[in-house]
Amino acid sequence: MSDTHQAGALRHDWTRDQVEALFALDFPTLIHRAQLAHRAHFDARDVQLSTLLSIKTGACPEDCAYCPQSIRFATGLEREELLPRQHVVDAAKRAKAAGATRFCMGAAWRSPKDKDLAEVIAMVEAVKAEGLETCVTLGMLKARQAEALAAAGLDYYNHNLDTSPEYYEEIISTRTYQDRLDTLDHVRDAGLKVCCGGIVGMGEQPTDRAEMLCQIANLPEHPQSVPINNLVQVEGTPLHGIDAIDELGFVRTIAVAKIMMPASYVRLAAGREEMSEAVQTLCFLAGANSIFYGDELLTTANPAHQADLALLDKLGMRAEASPKYTELEAGEAPDVGRAPQAARA
Repeated sequence: MSDTHQAGALRHDWTRDQVEALFALDFPTLIHRAQLAHRAHFDARDVQLSTLLSIKTGACPEDCAYCPQSIRFATGLEREELLPRQHVVDAAKRAKAAGATRFCMGAAWRSPKDKDLAEVIAMVEAVKAEGLETCVTLGMLKARQAEALAAAGLDYYNHNLDTSPEYYEEIISTRTYQDRLDTLDHVRDAGLKVCCGGIVGMGEQPTDRAEMLCQIANLPEHPQSVPINNLVQVEGTPLHGIDAIDELGFVRTIAVAKIMMPASYVRLAAGREEMSEAVQTLCFLAGANSIFYGDELLTTANPAHQADLALLDKLGMRAEASPKYTELEAGEAPDVGRAPQAARA
């Protein structure tokens, strides 16, 4: 069967050997196949814009080796309690004015307590009222918690697998791989859309990247959003000083993710601050069609939103106005004079 006929097909039976064969393709063929897969489901000019706000920062009891928010590592990060609801709503308004269609809220918890979840639900309802898609990442969820978030109108729940099952124990010991899969089951069963990806550049082998994508693509349903993060090294974390992934190796990961999950948004997530325009452009050619948009990602820097819009304009690309998986009306054109997030108090 030709590449054209295969392009865009949805599969859940990938083997590691098949994925490693994709990674091994010559670069022109890999990008061509990724473009065919991408164009079968999306307009290749469109990029979905999401803004991410940390609504509760630091003091996380987990030991994820990449994370500056762990209480176990001396990173100098100041702990912040759950933000006031109005602060979050103000940030959402500015994100929408700057062109974002999805507003993501992250809290540094192992899993949310019910009293905290109630306040997050109120935030979700308030942000939805502003006409934005909503996404939260709160750690592990019980089934009833996922159901409560769905009842509140939450669109997406983010819960990454991070890496392969084999390499996972090198990165995290405070929760298991199965814990992550269980949370994803609860999220799907509640009818929420899934945002699930991983992190590369953590010292893993290429086989780990292949297996991570196998795990994600072979879920019962492809995540509607697949963020691919390039490790942002933070001094004080165990992964600080580790050898970075080769830039073209990162682009290859984007391309393979798109071929395997062609109907999913593949998000160019953490690590863009260190990427040149040329590398970001290659990622877009490889099928990345979503970015985090704003000046900060939880606790690490991100390219300014004016620079993002300027790059898209230079490439003849554009901010997606109407998200593929929701009924939101098309948004207004981005106003580059507005900050995407409220100033931190």
